[in-house]
Amino acid sequence: MSLDEFPLWAQWLIACLAVLGALVALLGSWGLVRLKTYYERVHTPAIIATMGCWLIMWATLLFYSVSEQRLALHALLLAVFVAVTVPISTIFLMRAALFRDRRQGASVPPSISSTVTNVRQAAPASERDSTQQ
Repeated sequence: MSLDEFPLWAQWLIACLAVLGALVALLGSWGLVRLKTYYERVHTPAIIATMGCWLIMWATLLFYSVSEQRLALHALLLAVFVAVTVPISTIFLMRAALFRDRRQGASVPPSISSTVTNVRQAAPASERDSTQQ
């Protein structure tokens, strides 16, 4: 099927999905420039890679499904791979940065487990006993 024979509804939907995906990527890139610390910046690539990738994936899936006149799922496999690997790699990068900064004595966000422990220790003994029951 040539592009001249493409249905108008498909052209519009593919264009909207692709433009929205590009806008999400642009906003995420702007966040990388605007935010100051690594701990703030680490979230924007995750947004770009998930939401932007999924929007582009839907546009690609629709384009190839309409042009080949059958369901084309190869783009879905790529998006699933990105959706699975991005959070895992982001967690590992964040933990490595926290480990490095803690060893260097830099100011880092507090550990969640230590803040929960500190709150329980600061509570009066009667409240601690009632929460443990």
